[in-house]
Amino acid sequence: MGQRVWQQRCTECHTLDVDDTGPHHRGVFGRRAGSVKGYDYSRALRKANLVWDETSLDRWLTDPEKFLPGQNMDFRVRSKEERAALIAYLKSLSAPAAASPAAAQN
Repeated sequence: MGQRVWQQRCTECHTLDVDDTGPHHRGVFGRRAGSVKGYDYSRALRKANLVWDETSLDRWLTDPEKFLPGQNMDFRVRSKEERAALIAYLKSLSAPAAASPAAAQN
């Protein structure tokens, strides 16, 4: 379900391995927010002192602007079930066995 939610909701701005409108998602779980080299993050994300985990991703996906005022993502996942599935999918993409060479650099 998480992969389906990701494909339906995230791919307009994100890919797994290449930065697009948004930064790549492979390896996001456990990564420090605003840390992908070369990606032009908002000042709010560059200055955020957080690591993406279940709690921070859930708060972010619930309401990015409320969680981190001044960020640039204008999208929410209102369903708690969909957020949980999406977070589980992102976590699975960040496991050592799933890491790509691009993710290892970030």
